[in-house]
Amino acid sequence: MEKKDSRTGVIIGAVAAVVLCGLPGLCLMLPGGIAMLAGAFDTDDVAAAWGLLPLCLSVLFIAIGVVVPIVLLRKKKEPKKVESILPPSEPLPPTS
Repeated sequence: MEKKDSRTGVIIGAVAAVVLCGLPGLCLMLPGGIAMLAGAFDTDDVAAAWGLLPLCLSVLFIAIGVVVPIVLLRKKKEPKKVESILPPSEPLPPTS
């Protein structure tokens, strides 16, 4: 009898990745975009750079929140069982 794999831990891990990485990434994108836009109209280039940092972090967090569930939830291919070909246990009849 084959044991069926429980995917509960995988699903919990995928939801945790989305909640802990994807959601903060989306929430960080708004202030980062506002800071980047506000820094673009300022004469100081440092203000635009401070907006770029949260924007890049948010893209990284969103990418983690998307990739981790895809990797965790994909079905893994089971290796094929190779059956060895054994010679017959009886001797072969003579050929004429």
